[in-house]
Amino acid sequence: MKKSKYIDHTLLKATATYDEILKLCTEAKQYDFASVCVNPANVTFAHQLLEGTDVKVCTVIGFPLGANTPAVKAFETTDAITNGADEVDMVINVGMAKAHNWDAVYEDIKAVVDAANGVLVKVIIETCYLTDEEKVEVCKLAVKAGADFVKTSTGFGTGGATKEDVALMFKAVDGKASVKASGGIRDAKTFEEMIKAGATRIGCSAGVKIMEDSNE
Repeated sequence: MKKSKYIDHTLLKATATYDEILKLCTEAKQYDFASVCVNPANVTFAHQLLEGTDVKVCTVIGFPLGANTPAVKAFETTDAITNGADEVDMVINVGMAKAHNWDAVYEDIKAVVDAANGVLVKVIIETCYLTDEEKVEVCKLAVKAGADFVKTSTGFGTGGATKEDVALMFKAVDGKASVKASGGIRDAKTFEEMIKAGATRIGCSAGVKIMEDSNE
């Protein structure tokens, strides 16, 4: 797989304007990234800008806290897909994971997978808040629920991706799902470390810089 196709070119800040989404999508087409990752309100516009290309539109569900109910996350998923989302990245209920209410965590993920109805689902487990044991358990539940990816971070927590977490998650899913690393990946060296650890998708806002660094 070529390097650019590992990258979800990301703009999730609250202040993102249409001009910034236009720039994001233009760069994604120029560098042939896997997707752009935008907030749900920007999905329709990104879909229009990327129509006719193979760059996907990815959006986030229950973002960034994951504390919505499963019904709200399911509705948000259906709405996003109707608006043109090709992939959805949902945040787990982190509080339920910390309480070890594993049934609730599973039902939360399953609600989004069911609503996505075959559209690719990535499960953000927000590693900065979890113990290694909790990370492994959530990864196994994501696989059980039928998710396609587990993902390290929102980028809005207290920490981002580490190669150790990526390796742990890669082992936990045991080939039954893929791993996306996101949060704090800003240079080619870190990008390469994440791929070496097992990530097949990288979420970052520094995709252009990483590609230019790699070409050097």
